[in-house]
Amino acid sequence: MTGGAEINAQAWTRRRLLAVLAGGVAAALLMLTGLGFAVHYAIQQPADAATAGRAVDPSAPVGKARGEQHRDQVAAAPMLEVAPEDAREGTPSTTPGPSMTVPAPTTVGPVEVPTGFPKTPAGAVGQLSTIMTTVLQGMSIDHAHAVYEQWSLPGATEPSHWRMTKNVQAFLSSSGQQGQAKAPTTSVTARPLAGQIKGTDGPEWVLACVLVDVQAVVATQSRIAYGHCERMQWSADQDRWVIAPGPEPAPAPSTWPGTDRAHEAGWRTWIDDSEGN
Repeated sequence: MTGGAEINAQAWTRRRLLAVLAGGVAAALLMLTGLGFAVHYAIQQPADAATAGRAVDPSAPVGKARGEQHRDQVAAAPMLEVAPEDAREGTPSTTPGPSMTVPAPTTVGPVEVPTGFPKTPAGAVGQLSTIMTTVLQGMSIDHAHAVYEQWSLPGATEPSHWRMTKNVQAFLSSSGQQGQAKAPTTSVTARPLAGQIKGTDGPEWVLACVLVDVQAVVATQSRIAYGHCERMQWSADQDRWVIAPGPEPAPAPSTWPGTDRAHEAGWRTWIDDSEGN
C-alpha cells in the first residue's frame, strides 16, 4: 500500500487532518486523516466568490446538448475556495438558504447501490449520492472497485485512479486499518445534506455535486462535511445514471451545511422527495 505522500492529490491527507484536529486525541487524529485529504486540496483551488462557477437552478429548463468541449469546460471550472475549518464547523446562517428536492431511490442496483432515479438533473444528483455513500460506508478497496466498474461508462478512469478509491485508500492507511478494508470495529456512516447542479448538457448529461456528512468511529467519533462532483450520464441501455467518461471535475467545496459559506459555495439544502415526484 502506498504512503500518504504518494496518494492522489485529490484524496484525503494527513496534513489536512492535523490542521483540523490539532490538539485532539490521537485516535481521532488518526481516524480523520483520511476524511480530511480531499478537503485540504479542494481549498487550494484558486477560485473565490467572484470567479467560481455558479450552480444551475434545478428548476431551470434543460437546453440542447453542446458536446464534449462544453462538458469539459463545465467540469474544469473552479469552484469556491474554502478554508480547512469550513468542513468541520460553522455558524448557522441567519438567512434561509436555497434548497433542492431530490427524488428517492425506488430499487437496488448492482453492488447493492440504491437506484431508480428519474432522468432529470435532480435524479443524477440522487444517484451520485447513493454511489458516494455506498463507497464511503463500505470503506473497502475491493468494494470501491466493484462499485465503480458497475456504475461508470467505458472510457472513464480506471477504478484504482478514481478519487473515491483514493479516499478509501487514504482512510485505511492513515487510521491504522490492516488490509484493504476497514476493521469490523470501525464504523463509517455518510448521508447527503446538500447538493448542486454545476451544469448540464442536454437531458442526458449532468455535472452533479453532493455534500455529505461523514462520521467515522475508530476509538472516538469525528465528523466532517465532504463535497464531491462527478460527470453523470444517462445510460439508455441500463436505464439509469452512471459516471461518464472525461477528466475529473474540479474539486467541490467542502463546507459545513447551513452556513453562509455553504450558501456562497452554491450548496442547496437536501430535501428528500418522499412522494416520489
